[in-house]
Amino acid sequence: MGQCINAARYCSTLGRLKEAIRRKRPGLLRRGVVLQHDNATPHSANLTQQWLQRYGWEILPHPAHSPDLAPSDSHLFGPLKRHLGGMAFETEDDLISELMNWFDNLDVDFFRVGINSLLSR
Repeated sequence: MGQCINAARYCSTLGRLKEAIRRKRPGLLRRGVVLQHDNATPHSANLTQQWLQRYGWEILPHPAHSPDLAPSDSHLFGPLKRHLGGMAFETEDDLISELMNWFDNLDVDFFRVGINSLLSR
C-alpha cells in the first residue's frame, strides 16, 4: 500500500494477473490474452512493452480521453449490479464471497464478448 505505480510494479501486477489466469482459467493463456489499458507511463514504458511482447499479450487500443469506453463500465458493472440487486450482506466477507462466486460462475466468454463489443462502439 502507498507505493507508486511504476513500470516494474505494473509488470509485477501483470505477473500476478498471469498467474491468476493460469490457475482460474486453464487454457486461456494458450489462446491469448487481450488487455486494455491506457497510455499511462507505466503502461507504455519499454519494460512493460517488453513484458507484454514476451508473453504474447495483445493490447486493445484505448482511444485517448475516452473513459466511457471502459469495458468494465458497460459490460461488467451492469450485470453485476443486477446480480447484487436486492441483496443485503451482514459482513464485508459475505459480500466478497458473493462477488467471488459470481465471478467464478461467469461464462468463459463473458469478458471476451465485452471487449469485442468495444469495436462496435
